[in-house]
This record gives sequence, structure tokens and C-alpha cells, in this order.
Amino acid sequence: MASTLCYNSLNPSTAAFSRTHFSVPVNKNLSLDPSPFVSYGGRLGNRTTKQRKKVKAAVAEPAASPSTETVSGTPQKKKLRVLVAGGGIGGLVFALAAKKKGFEVVVFEKDMSAIRGEGQYRGPIQIQSNALAALEAIDSEVADEVMRLGCVTGDRINGLVDGVSGSWYVKFDTFTPAVERGLPVTRVISRMVLQGILARAVGEDIIINASNVVNFVDDGNKVTVELENGQKYEGDLLVGADGIWSKVRKQLFGLKEAVYSGYTCYTGIADFVPADIESVGYRVFLGHKQYFVSSDVGAGKMQWYAFHKEPPGGVDVPNGKKERLLRIFEGWCDNAVDLILATEEDAILRRDIYDRIPTVTWGKGRVTLLGDSVHAMQPNLGQGGCMAIEDSYQLAWELDNAWEKSIKSGYPIDIDSSLRSYERERKLRVAIIHGMARMAAMMASTYKAYLGVGLGPLEFLTKFRIPHPGRVGGRFFVDMMMPFMLSWVLGGNSFKLEGRPLSCRLSDKANDQLRRWFEDDDALERAINGEWMLLPCGDKTYLSTPICLTRDEMKPCIIGSAPQEDYPGSSITIPSPQISQMHARINYKDGAFFLTDLRSQHGTWIIDNEGRRYRVPPNYPARVHPTDVIEFGSEKVSFRVKVTRSAPRVSKKEGTQILQEV
Repeated sequence: MASTLCYNSLNPSTAAFSRTHFSVPVNKNLSLDPSPFVSYGGRLGNRTTKQRKKVKAAVAEPAASPSTETVSGTPQKKKLRVLVAGGGIGGLVFALAAKKKGFEVVVFEKDMSAIRGEGQYRGPIQIQSNALAALEAIDSEVADEVMRLGCVTGDRINGLVDGVSGSWYVKFDTFTPAVERGLPVTRVISRMVLQGILARAVGEDIIINASNVVNFVDDGNKVTVELENGQKYEGDLLVGADGIWSKVRKQLFGLKEAVYSGYTCYTGIADFVPADIESVGYRVFLGHKQYFVSSDVGAGKMQWYAFHKEPPGGVDVPNGKKERLLRIFEGWCDNAVDLILATEEDAILRRDIYDRIPTVTWGKGRVTLLGDSVHAMQPNLGQGGCMAIEDSYQLAWELDNAWEKSIKSGYPIDIDSSLRSYERERKLRVAIIHGMARMAAMMASTYKAYLGVGLGPLEFLTKFRIPHPGRVGGRFFVDMMMPFMLSWVLGGNSFKLEGRPLSCRLSDKANDQLRRWFEDDDALERAINGEWMLLPCGDKTYLSTPICLTRDEMKPCIIGSAPQEDYPGSSITIPSPQISQMHARINYKDGAFFLTDLRSQHGTWIIDNEGRRYRVPPNYPARVHPTDVIEFGSEKVSFRVKVTRSAPRVSKKEGTQILQEV
């Protein structure tokens, strides 16, 4: 099954990121004069050193320069200095790609010990097949490490479910598009771990930490960047990879506000393992003006995002995030609510979601943009970081191609043309995926299960359970289009990649039942591997602890008002006048539980996950599903079906026993 993240991957205080916990990358043989009027070509040394040496930045030269390969085939440094503003994932991947092509690279990052201001709790990032393939083409060893430490989600069922009932709406097959093209299967990995892998591969001597690019000058022959502390560096080109609030973008095109999505997002990581962890990778729970996303991230943890439509700039009361979320998602299915319950208050973050509409122009002269700085997108497709990785591959390829042309022609490298070529190659694909991410957000938050939802005075119509026309039409559209969309998103760029094997990994295998799970919801439910129990939820159940159900087909459970001492299975006694002496039987068969009413006087009832209540026919077994509510004789004697990986804890609060689900 899925590989898992090590414990350190979600605890950035551990050694996993130790090599990049520096204030400034150190080169012992070089120190620089901090005068703001001098250009520098080295790395920052110890700021307290008394030795100083002025260094002139190298600039691109004609192709008469030495060959770019040694006798052994190892790439030599090409006389082209690339400046990168931003040491996030996009900036580091591009720096790695440029370094592997033989270019000199300098990366400026204001804080390598944090991830864009959100620190340790921003959590894992999804690296989908298209980005993993690009990473393989850039550096196969780095790709191997990412895939080894990542948690595979693409080998299981993923898709959309109804937020209230938990029923599947549409399932996504991210496995087939990958293996058919020989691509790695989608994974998630801690951002801190990923950044640590990339920083080590790029090299500490290349990254200048605690450096923030605030200005640049492109004179047509070179680019000079100015840092916040006044220091200046020269290079042959500048790549702005400094995120959605990019200073490089602002100087290129002026101030233009990012676009608010209409949603604020709460996010957290829970120490929680769902009962269906072996069969389900991630889910998007659909709702009206709100939606919820959950994903396995390995190491017994689940990452979740809760989106709610509201104006930007909202602030929660102290220690009030969790309480507010439980109010917003009250009545939603256990698979969503359980994750909120299992997350500590201080592990919940909130941020407003913004994006930027991709522009026709990405750069000017010797300056271009990459990743979020030019096409920040909403997180609904998990493609934001993936697009930055694709950008990085393409930009490095274009620069290398331009260098090779200059070698053959004997003319200086045409940097401007190579940057414009990169931008042309990327614009259309990025714009389409950006639009798809917006469309996904709209679909997730405008979903209406039944007629009457969101209609104010007409809300009463929901009790008739009339399927909303948009739900029916939307499902038809998604069912038809999703395979093509996934195929293009995950594999549509793979034919451009050079330097990677055209085969998938033997380790990227899916469960033999995966195809059946896609086609059969019942088979998927039967694959759940957890403890089934009945949680008391009525006023007169006379029980304060769960009823645990056994999977032994020879030991059914009898519910009645009197004990059945000679019965081969378990006997549950509920001393209620609504309960017959032998009221009902619950037995296990072929991976499912069945409830049989034993001709009780007051009957047995089931309320399913969509709120429909029906009576169980006497002596005829009825299927029991997770989250069903079973009423024995009366709604006052009722139990909710719950499936967990571990038994619920029982805690006491104000003198009353309360079941606390985990």
C-alpha cells in the first residue's frame, strides 16, 4: 500500500530540515563588501568577518567560450548567471533545474526556515503525476527521495462526496492516467520535508538566506537586484518566484491586487486514521456555500481544509476556530466532522484564499516570472505547486536550448527570446488549469443535494428529498468529462519531458480491487477495515457505552429486553417497554452487517444517511450502513452506526457520560 511519511516529516523542529536552518549560507573562502554600490558574484559569508573581497558578476559571453562538457561528460559551469527571487518550492525546483543544466544560480530567500509565513502547520502538498514526472526529468535522485518520503494517494479511490450524507457523487481515477503514460502516481509530502530535499540538492552555497529582493534594474545587458538591506547583485537574468505577493511582478507590471475567491479556509492536520484508509486517498465534501477536503498524508495523519463563503479579513475569537467550524459543519457526515474533532485548536490555521488571473505578458527583457508570482491559483485541483514545477522544467530547458544555439552559431545567447519562448509554451496550459481550479471551487460550493436548499422560505422542500436538477446535471457532466480532464492535466505535458524513463515504477501499484471500487459503491463499503459499533443516541437507551459488533458470522448479536443466556452470540439487554424480549438480531455476512426484526411488537426502524426512515420487515434482513440510525421500538431507544479504527473514548462531562468519537 501507500508509503508513509516519517514522523519527522510533520515535525519541522526535527533534523529533517536541519541543513537549511541557517541565517546565511556560508562559503568559507569568500566574503563580500556590503557596500550598496558594488555588484557581487559570490555568496554571503560570515557578516562579522573583517576580510572582504569585491567580486564582479559574470555576464553571458559569445559562444567562443570553452565547451560546456568535460571529457568525462560532466557539465561545466556555463557562463550565464541566473538570479532567482524566492526560495519556495518553485524557486528551488527551478534553481535545481538550472544548476543541472550547468548554469550558475543564485537564490534569494527571506526566510528558509518557514514556509511562506505559515510555518509548520501549513502541512503537506500534493505532488501529482505531471509534476513528479517533471521532477524526474530535472533530477531523478531528488524525485526518488520525494517519492520515497511521500504518501501515495493516487492508488486509491479519490473524488467528490455529498457533505451531509457522505455518499459518493463522483470518483476520480488518478491511477490509470499515470500508469498508461509511465508516470509516477500522485503523492503528498510535507512542505517542510520537500523544501529540505530541494535545498540540499540545490546546495547551501547557492541559497542566500535572510535576503529579500525589493528592487531590480534591467539595463539590457545584465540585471541588478537590490536586497532589503541595500546590497546589490548582478546577473544575466532574473526569475521572479516570490509568490502571490511578488515584488518582482509589482515592479514589472505595477501594483495589481490579487483576486479574492470569496472563501476563507481553515486547515489542520489531525492524528486520525479513517476506517477506509486502505481504499480512499482523498475526498472533497460538497455543500452549499461551504465545502471540506480531506487527504491521507501518511504517518497516521490526515490533512483537511474547510472552506466557507464570507468576506475577507475575518478574525476568530481566541481559541474559537474549532468551535466555529463545528457550528459551520454541524450535521455533516462523520468523515468530515471527526477530523475537526481530532484536531487541536492551536493546530488550526485560517487564511483567505486569493488567486491571480494569468496575464498575457509574463515578463520583460531579461526578467520573467514563475509559479504563484504569475499564476497563483486556488487549491481545489492541487495543481498550484505542480504548475510551478512544470514552469521550472520548461524555463531551464529554454535557457539550455538557447545556450546550445549560441554555441553552434557563435553569437551571444539570446536571453530575451528564450524567456519569451518559455512564456509562450506555458501560457495556455496554465490558463486552462487556472480556470479549472476556479470552476472546481464553484462546483464544490454551489452544490445542492435537494430542491429547496438555499431557498430561504422554500427550505421546507428539502424534506421531500427531491434531487436538485443541478446535482443530476452536474454529475452527468463530471462523469463524462472528468476522465478526459484528468488525463490531460496529469499526462498532457509528459511528451515534452526529456531525460526521464518512459515507464512507471514497480512500487506504484494499486489494490487489485481498485477497478471494482470505482464501479461498485457496495464493494467499496465492504472494504472498510474498522470496528463496527452502535453508539447510543436516544433518550432511553439505558446504555452509556457502545455496542461492539463482531465480524464472526457464527456469533450474531441479539437485542432484547431480557438476557438470552443460551444464545451462541452476544446478548444486549435494554430494559425498555418498547423493546420485546427478543427484539432484533444483527449478524455479519460477506463483509457487511444485516439487521433482522424478530417480529417485535413495536418494530425496528432505520434512518439512512439521507434522512429517510423506514421500517425493517419482520424476519427479513436489512443491510446496515455506517452513520445509519437504528431505532428499536421507539426513537427514544436509538443507536447510530459508527465505524472506527479504534474504539471511542468515554469521558465524563457535568456528571453525564458522553461518547467522544475518535
